[in-house]
Amino acid sequence: MTKSIIFISGNGSNLKNIINKINSGFINMEIVAVVSNNSMAKGLEIARTNNIDTIVIDTEKPYLAIIKDLVKKHEVSLLILAGYMKILPEYITDEFRGKILNIHPSLLPKHKGLNTHKKVLESNDSSHGASVHFVNSELDGGAVIIQGQVNVKRDDTEETLKEKVHKIEYEIYPIAIKWFIEKHIELKNDKCLFDGEVLECPIEHIL
Repeated sequence: MTKSIIFISGNGSNLKNIINKINSGFINMEIVAVVSNNSMAKGLEIARTNNIDTIVIDTEKPYLAIIKDLVKKHEVSLLILAGYMKILPEYITDEFRGKILNIHPSLLPKHKGLNTHKKVLESNDSSHGASVHFVNSELDGGAVIIQGQVNVKRDDTEETLKEKVHKIEYEIYPIAIKWFIEKHIELKNDKCLFDGEVLECPIEHIL
């Protein structure tokens, strides 16, 4: 069974969704630890409730050794960023290249970084969504695997867009994780391959 570590910073809604998908049998994976840069993150309680070890790290100090020890001890093959609000240092992205996934609330490459819902409204975009991508040293710059999108309506606000995009995230992230576990996707030469073929554009998930 694939072993994973999940990184969070806040409420852990994607963590909870992934746990639910594991419990339902959709994802054949074990979460060996939940790592957070925030000791007050509500997601840590979700982990503890599900008997998953939790670790709080100080990102002002190097933490490669902590992660490497976890990976070696538990034979971890996948790192999952689920609302982790710190940029991974290059020593992490280089060490685990091709083994880190992230969910980002925009249709990458548009609107990298923070405040994506606000950026969408300010740009008068007609569509919005979420992307799952491999992580590299560039902020939200890794190869995109799958995206889901929704139409932006005239009366949408940051809050309504956030709610819509969360629903997309809860659908596409477990799918991408499942694909990784079942070896359908891999990173090669900074490109995402699906069943050995380079994805020229992200797979579009129809909601």
